Amino acid sequence: MNSIVLVIIAALVLVLGYRLYGAFIAAKVLVLRDTTEVPSKIYEDGHDYVPTNKWVLLGHHFAAIAGAGPLIGPVLAAQYGYLPGTLWILIGGVFAGAVHDMVILCASVRYDGKSIAEIAKANLGKKMGILTSISILFILIITMAGLGLPVVNSLYNSPWGTFTVGFTIPVAIFIGIYLKFIRPGKIVEGTIIGMVLILVGVILGPYIQSTVLAPYLTFNTKQMSLILAIYGFCAAALPVWLLLLPRDYLSTYMKLGVIALLVVGIILVRPTIQMPALTRFVSGGGPIVNGKVFPFLFITIACGALSGFHSLIGSGTTPKLIANEKDVLPIGFGSMLIESFIALMALIAATCLPTADYFAINSAPAVFAKLGMVPHELPMLSHMVGENLAGRPGGSVSLAVGMSYVFYKIPGLEGLMAYWYHFCIMFEALFILTTIDSGTRIGRYLLQDLIGPVCKPLADKNSKFNIIFFSGLMSFTWGYLLYTGNISTIWPLFGTANQTLAAVAFAIGTTVLIRKGKQKYVPITIIPMIFISVVTLTASIENITTNYIPGHKVLLCIMSIILILILISIMYESVKAWKRDWGKFSDKTEIPNQSL
Repeated sequence: MNSIVLVIIAALVLVLGYRLYGAFIAAKVLVLRDTTEVPSKIYEDGHDYVPTNKWVLLGHHFAAIAGAGPLIGPVLAAQYGYLPGTLWILIGGVFAGAVHDMVILCASVRYDGKSIAEIAKANLGKKMGILTSISILFILIITMAGLGLPVVNSLYNSPWGTFTVGFTIPVAIFIGIYLKFIRPGKIVEGTIIGMVLILVGVILGPYIQSTVLAPYLTFNTKQMSLILAIYGFCAAALPVWLLLLPRDYLSTYMKLGVIALLVVGIILVRPTIQMPALTRFVSGGGPIVNGKVFPFLFITIACGALSGFHSLIGSGTTPKLIANEKDVLPIGFGSMLIESFIALMALIAATCLPTADYFAINSAPAVFAKLGMVPHELPMLSHMVGENLAGRPGGSVSLAVGMSYVFYKIPGLEGLMAYWYHFCIMFEALFILTTIDSGTRIGRYLLQDLIGPVCKPLADKNSKFNIIFFSGLMSFTWGYLLYTGNISTIWPLFGTANQTLAAVAFAIGTTVLIRKGKQKYVPITIIPMIFISVVTLTASIENITTNYIPGHKVLLCIMSIILILILISIMYESVKAWKRDWGKFSDKTEIPNQSL
């Protein structure tokens, strides 16, 4: 299979999906208008509610939603062959993920930027609001640990990557101050300065690695987990304009730049996809994902096609920053499709490697020895990179090798394989880290919404003590799970938790559409909700019976049972509400704020 064919097909499907399906939902279902008052202007406070330029916000939102999933998930799912992943990324991205993101974002904008739990409370009652809050918080903690894991695995014992990623933090703070006080409104100017400074950090990385500073930038996995939790705390506690917003949107340009470079590389090199369309592991028994293509393909790819985590961003930071309701289409629907395109690029990069090399990297040596495969180019690639690449599961290493495998074949760049590899490792970490800051901040909102009504002093959202307290509490919970876990314990649970949250978000979105009087359009949310609910329940049960119980993983078993109960409970309450409200609401000509 020629990789260029897949790139062209992906671009056409996603562009048409945006122009046709996305525009239809925006105009007919959600009825987006530029005259509707938005929370960022009604409640502008310079801290959380800040009217933001559409392109800056697009960069922030995309950076926040595009975490480990679109990079790691498709690479791991390549175990089944390139075809299943390609189909789900394109079909799921347009008809599930992008719809999910835009509906929830629109709902939050019209409910004063409130969280998805508060939206559930307004539409489904106080009991459902509390249940949803607890459920989302539980899922978010698991999700944050899952998203943080690839960062830890990419940066530990890597002074080059640690310096380059860490350097973006003071750069973001400087640009935040620059645009707020020094040159207000000079977005293009600030962006150029920020990008130049980030590139300086990238260029200095290999030199830092060879200096006396290297030992001070070399951390093991436990230390890196602590550093990551501290960063999440700072990003959640500081004003959004100071660190989170500038860092995320500057990182987006680098992310998109690297992906664009990968596309150019694929066009120039024209690598052949060496992985077969389907492998023998679609029926199970795979060395990377322990399960059949259904349901494990869908929970493995996760964010590349559909992600419940996006509903937290879409009802967290982003709706408080939107300056025009019509921006919901490019920011909500468009960002998801960009992420799907990146997911497919990651899949192509991994499957361009010789099949045996792919499995050798992503399998433990003892497991790979049983597959009867012989590595083809892996010894040569290991020598060129300067590291042993075999037996490094988790997806991040094979993606970096696949990307650098394409880059170094570009004429004139043959001698830069080691540089490309370490650059790609840094790129992955930077890509994923932007999700940590937004996720922790959203966790702060959720904790305060849940605890505030019970303890009045903790309900004040402008209190500095409360901001610091809830930011610290959220960082500690997911940081502890990350500190004590590993890839085999966290990632499978992350996948099921993430898709459980997507099903919950679809249920709430369906309720909102019914109460808006859009009953004839509810199939756009109900159909993907039913599908992903079946997927999630099946995966959770199979994980419990085939993985967790035989492996004596009691905690994971308990958490999976909780996820099943969460999904069943919320689906039951949602169906009751749909029956109650179906004939009560009709479509309205005018759509005031706080009312769908």
